[in-house]
Amino acid sequence: MASSLLSPPSSSSSSSAAAAAISFSSSLSSAPLPRRPSSALPRRRGGRRSLSVQSKIREIFMPALSSTMTEGKIVSWIKSEGDVLSKGESVVVVESDKADMDVETFYDGILAAIVVPEGDSAPVGAPIGLLAETEDEVAEAKAKAAAKSGSPSPPPSTAPAAAESPAVTSNPAPAIAQPPPPQPAAPVDGPRKIVATPSAKKLAKQHKVDINKVTGTGPYGRITPADVEAAAGIQPSKPAFTVTAAPAGAAEPAPAAAAPPKSAAPAPPPLPGSTVVPFTTMQGAVSKNMVESLSVPTFRVGYPVTTDALDAFYEKVKPKGVTMTAILAKAAAMALVQHPVVNASCKDGKNFTYNSNINIAVAVAINGGLITPVLQDADKLDLYLLSQKWKELVEKARSKQLQPHEYNSGTFTLSNLGMFGVDRFDAILPPGQGAIMAVGASKPTVVADADGFFSVKSKMLVNVTADHRIIYGADLAAFLQTFSKIVENPESLTL
Repeated sequence: MASSLLSPPSSSSSSSAAAAAISFSSSLSSAPLPRRPSSALPRRRGGRRSLSVQSKIREIFMPALSSTMTEGKIVSWIKSEGDVLSKGESVVVVESDKADMDVETFYDGILAAIVVPEGDSAPVGAPIGLLAETEDEVAEAKAKAAAKSGSPSPPPSTAPAAAESPAVTSNPAPAIAQPPPPQPAAPVDGPRKIVATPSAKKLAKQHKVDINKVTGTGPYGRITPADVEAAAGIQPSKPAFTVTAAPAGAAEPAPAAAAPPKSAAPAPPPLPGSTVVPFTTMQGAVSKNMVESLSVPTFRVGYPVTTDALDAFYEKVKPKGVTMTAILAKAAAMALVQHPVVNASCKDGKNFTYNSNINIAVAVAINGGLITPVLQDADKLDLYLLSQKWKELVEKARSKQLQPHEYNSGTFTLSNLGMFGVDRFDAILPPGQGAIMAVGASKPTVVADADGFFSVKSKMLVNVTADHRIIYGADLAAFLQTFSKIVENPESLTL
């Protein structure tokens, strides 16, 4: 599986050179030459125009490998500095929030410099390497790479200047209150790609600050809101709380200085002998999605399903390679056909979408995280093909080779812990979906019929968590009744 390091040129461009200039950051020019009157162009003797064609050093940017990816980690560089690259060749392996992906280049050239080494991370859009067209440009590219790797150094250079100010005045408290001087704009060496956070861009527009002239102090030169505030001469609001506490305390009241730490609520130190382990990229993505899901108003409905017929059906089709996960996914898909609102999604809180495809995402635990491979068009595939497709997805998930559309296109999620003996549990609704089904284990249960006679039947408890903005109790109850009828008469799954 591979993704492109560099965007391919636009088909609507008048020339490939112009397209390359738009797609890449160049050391000389990243825009097509403007048209000028013939008199404005220099001419050689004899009246011919003299235009110098200058080659470019292209930046290799960290690609966005999924819609939720904000930064990527360099797993390994397939190519080394000085290697000659051909169009379509894999250059680097990037770990996104869901998978490891080979990333290709769309252009020929020489990998002149590696800006982000293996094991390090960079935000989406940040340069991770430099591609030169000729060997003559390799030295220049290496110099640029050294400059880029040192780009985060401006903050330390401004720090001593701020540290010197207390030495000038005898009163230390007002010295802390002084806002840091605006950072000088970095010298422009040709057009450069501006990497800024969305909040920084919004703040720059609000205060009418030219973001192209702001020097970023974030990772790899990324522009942060604090950089924009400094450029606008605005004192950051957060430090103001700390500053006002110090002068208020003057000389004697120590409690005033201690007040801000109380509001900060620092985390308690780890217990002796414990180990602090940072999140992997995948664990960080799972954590972010789980926090996002808390903003959605959900409700849960449980339903007992008799599984005697399902158990007998599974024993019959198991030798043919059919899995229980595929059976449950097929049954859920067939029920969703009759209840399309449960397959709908609401993303902005103002409207919702009836999805035309029924794509069943199934939660899979893998080493170091959780991922949901998607069985696309599960209602249209027969049970045997669905089982084969599921086995392929599981293998790719555990080797971290899933492509983005194989894990981010789900419209309904299924989570099954029955194989672990769990009889019931509630699942957390994934962002962007309308419902998730949690399936427990099938266990013998004593039941009474209408005449009062007791018998033992196998039952499993199914709990569904749904977005209450678009799915109501009656909708979910009707869906579960349909799902139960399909499971209790599983022969229809093979039709």
